[in-house]
Amino acid sequence: MYSLSGGVSLDAGDLARRAVDAASDMQASDILLLDLRALETFTDYFVIMSVESSRQMDAVRQDLDRKLAQAGGVLHHSEGDPFSGWTLMDYGDAVIHIFDQKQRDYFKLEQLWANARQIVRVQ
Repeated sequence: MYSLSGGVSLDAGDLARRAVDAASDMQASDILLLDLRALETFTDYFVIMSVESSRQMDAVRQDLDRKLAQAGGVLHHSEGDPFSGWTLMDYGDAVIHIFDQKQRDYFKLEQLWANARQIVRVQ
């Protein structure tokens, strides 16, 4: 749970959905929200998306960071950078993966967690 001003709480599912909305606003593609609660203990949700360039990856990452912080999310850890083709943003119970298409095809996270429930898919 993330606490918002005024005592309102934002759970990990809400945070993940906000990430999907923000990524869609920034023109990320093939956005996928997976519910991992029945499968894993390290996180509850994955948000996976693709971008077309390192510049777009950096813009999406910055926008997500700003919007999720405004919503009460706390970024615990991040890895990768726009030039590696992959960035991970760890919010604890929600983990966001931003890929260029080459790295997304390589890592195949959708296949690794094929048994996870798909909540949202934005083509």
